[in-house]
Amino acid sequence: MSARLQNRNNPDVVSAIQQLVKAIQAGGADPLVLELVHLRASQINGCSPCVYAGVASAKRHGETDERLHNVVAWRETALFTEAERAALALAEAATRLQDGAPGVTDEVWEAAAAHFDEAQLSAIVTEIALTNFFNRINRTLQEQAGKTW
Repeated sequence: MSARLQNRNNPDVVSAIQQLVKAIQAGGADPLVLELVHLRASQINGCSPCVYAGVASAKRHGETDERLHNVVAWRETALFTEAERAALALAEAATRLQDGAPGVTDEVWEAAAAHFDEAQLSAIVTEIALTNFFNRINRTLQEQAGKTW
Protein backbone atom coordinates (compact mmCIF):
# COMPACT_ATOMS: atom_id res chain seq x y z
CA MET A 1 0.00 0.00 0.00
CA SER A 2 1.06 3.56 -0.47
CA ALA A 3 2.30 5.88 2.23
CA ARG A 4 -1.29 7.08 2.58
CA LEU A 5 -2.26 3.84 4.36
CA GLN A 6 1.06 2.58 5.61
CA ASN A 7 0.71 -0.31 8.10
CA ARG A 8 -3.10 -0.20 8.05
CA ASN A 9 -3.90 -3.51 6.38
CA ASN A 10 -7.27 -4.67 7.61
CA PRO A 11 -7.46 -8.49 7.78
CA ASP A 12 -11.26 -8.36 7.62
CA VAL A 13 -11.14 -6.47 4.32
CA VAL A 14 -8.53 -8.86 2.91
CA SER A 15 -10.66 -11.84 3.96
CA ALA A 16 -13.79 -10.35 2.38
CA ILE A 17 -11.94 -9.71 -0.88
CA GLN A 18 -10.60 -13.27 -0.87
CA GLN A 19 -14.15 -14.58 -0.46
CA LEU A 20 -15.36 -12.47 -3.38
CA VAL A 21 -12.51 -13.74 -5.57
CA LYS A 22 -13.35 -17.32 -4.58
CA ALA A 23 -17.02 -16.77 -5.47
CA ILE A 24 -16.07 -15.25 -8.82
CA GLN A 25 -13.81 -18.19 -9.65
CA ALA A 26 -16.55 -20.66 -8.68
CA GLY A 27 -19.06 -19.03 -11.03
CA GLY A 28 -17.91 -20.95 -14.07
CA ALA A 29 -17.13 -17.97 -16.30
CA ASP A 30 -14.15 -18.38 -18.62
CA PRO A 31 -11.11 -16.89 -16.80
CA LEU A 32 -10.13 -15.03 -19.98
CA VAL A 33 -13.54 -13.34 -20.11
CA LEU A 34 -13.06 -12.26 -16.51
CA GLU A 35 -9.60 -10.92 -17.38
CA LEU A 36 -11.00 -8.98 -20.34
CA VAL A 37 -13.75 -7.30 -18.30
CA HIS A 38 -11.25 -6.51 -15.55
CA LEU A 39 -8.90 -4.92 -18.06
CA ARG A 40 -11.62 -2.92 -19.81
CA ALA A 41 -13.08 -1.50 -16.58
CA SER A 42 -9.57 -0.60 -15.42
CA GLN A 43 -8.82 1.14 -18.72
CA ILE A 44 -12.00 3.20 -18.43
CA ASN A 45 -11.14 4.21 -14.87
CA GLY A 46 -7.50 4.98 -15.69
CA CYS A 47 -6.24 2.61 -13.01
CA SER A 48 -2.62 1.92 -13.99
CA PRO A 49 -1.94 -0.79 -11.36
CA CYS A 50 -5.06 -2.71 -12.40
CA VAL A 51 -4.29 -2.36 -16.11
CA TYR A 52 -0.74 -3.55 -15.43
CA ALA A 53 -1.87 -6.48 -13.28
CA GLY A 54 -4.74 -7.31 -15.65
CA VAL A 55 -2.45 -7.60 -18.65
CA ALA A 56 0.01 -9.76 -16.71
CA SER A 57 -2.76 -12.02 -15.40
CA ALA A 58 -4.40 -12.35 -18.81
CA LYS A 59 -1.05 -13.37 -20.32
CA ARG A 60 -0.66 -16.04 -17.62
CA HIS A 61 -4.06 -17.36 -18.73
CA GLY A 62 -2.84 -17.54 -22.34
CA GLU A 63 -4.14 -14.26 -23.74
CA THR A 64 -2.30 -12.84 -26.73
CA ASP A 65 -0.63 -9.45 -27.01
CA GLU A 66 -2.67 -8.69 -30.12
CA ARG A 67 -5.98 -9.09 -28.29
CA LEU A 68 -4.74 -7.30 -25.17
CA HIS A 69 -3.67 -4.31 -27.24
CA ASN A 70 -7.15 -4.19 -28.76
CA VAL A 71 -9.33 -4.46 -25.65
CA VAL A 72 -9.56 -0.66 -25.58
CA ALA A 73 -11.00 -0.76 -29.14
CA TRP A 74 -12.90 -4.06 -28.96
CA ARG A 75 -15.82 -2.73 -31.01
CA GLU A 76 -13.48 -1.91 -33.90
CA THR A 77 -11.91 -5.36 -34.30
CA ALA A 78 -13.01 -8.89 -35.10
CA LEU A 79 -10.58 -10.36 -32.55
CA PHE A 80 -13.25 -11.01 -29.91
CA THR A 81 -16.05 -13.57 -29.86
CA GLU A 82 -19.69 -12.53 -29.54
CA ALA A 83 -19.67 -13.73 -25.92
CA GLU A 84 -16.57 -11.67 -25.15
CA ARG A 85 -18.11 -8.65 -26.85
CA ALA A 86 -21.25 -9.02 -24.73
CA ALA A 87 -19.14 -9.23 -21.57
CA LEU A 88 -17.10 -6.19 -22.59
CA ALA A 89 -20.27 -4.21 -23.32
CA LEU A 90 -21.59 -5.19 -19.88
CA ALA A 91 -18.32 -4.10 -18.25
CA GLU A 92 -18.44 -0.74 -20.01
CA ALA A 93 -22.09 -0.10 -19.20
CA ALA A 94 -21.61 -0.98 -15.52
CA THR A 95 -18.42 1.09 -15.25
CA ARG A 96 -19.36 4.24 -17.16
CA LEU A 97 -22.00 5.36 -14.67
CA GLN A 98 -20.13 8.60 -13.95
CA ASP A 99 -20.21 9.52 -17.64
CA GLY A 100 -23.98 9.97 -17.50
CA ALA A 101 -24.43 6.82 -19.55
CA PRO A 102 -27.67 4.90 -19.07
CA GLY A 103 -25.95 2.06 -17.24
CA VAL A 104 -26.77 -1.53 -18.06
CA THR A 105 -29.71 -1.36 -20.43
CA ASP A 106 -32.02 -4.29 -21.13
CA GLU A 107 -30.31 -4.68 -24.50
CA VAL A 108 -26.83 -4.97 -22.92
CA TRP A 109 -28.10 -7.38 -20.26
CA GLU A 110 -29.97 -9.56 -22.74
CA ALA A 111 -26.91 -9.79 -25.00
CA ALA A 112 -24.82 -11.00 -22.06
CA ALA A 113 -27.57 -13.37 -20.87
CA ALA A 114 -27.65 -14.94 -24.34
CA HIS A 115 -24.05 -16.12 -23.83
CA PHE A 116 -23.72 -16.76 -20.11
CA ASP A 117 -25.79 -18.69 -17.59
CA GLU A 118 -26.91 -17.15 -14.31
CA ALA A 119 -23.85 -18.28 -12.33
CA GLN A 120 -21.47 -17.03 -15.01
CA LEU A 121 -23.29 -13.68 -15.22
CA SER A 122 -23.09 -13.37 -11.46
CA ALA A 123 -19.34 -13.99 -11.63
CA ILE A 124 -18.89 -11.45 -14.42
CA VAL A 125 -20.95 -8.78 -12.65
CA THR A 126 -19.08 -9.39 -9.41
CA GLU A 127 -15.74 -9.19 -11.26
CA ILE A 128 -16.78 -5.86 -12.76
CA ALA A 129 -17.84 -4.54 -9.35
CA LEU A 130 -14.66 -5.78 -7.63
CA THR A 131 -12.53 -4.25 -10.38
CA ASN A 132 -14.27 -0.90 -9.95
CA PHE A 133 -13.71 -1.23 -6.18
CA PHE A 134 -9.98 -1.78 -6.68
CA ASN A 135 -9.78 0.96 -9.31
CA ARG A 136 -11.20 3.46 -6.85
CA ILE A 137 -8.95 2.34 -4.00
CA ASN A 138 -5.87 2.53 -6.21
CA ARG A 139 -6.78 5.98 -7.53
CA THR A 140 -7.48 7.22 -3.98
CA LEU A 141 -4.15 5.87 -2.70
CA GLN A 142 -2.29 7.01 -5.81
CA GLU A 143 -0.90 3.53 -6.42
CA GLN A 144 1.35 3.16 -9.45
CA ALA A 145 1.60 0.42 -12.06
CA GLY A 146 3.82 -2.47 -11.07
CA LYS A 147 2.69 -2.56 -7.45
CA THR A 148 0.24 -5.15 -6.17
CA TRP A 149 -1.83 -5.53 -3.06
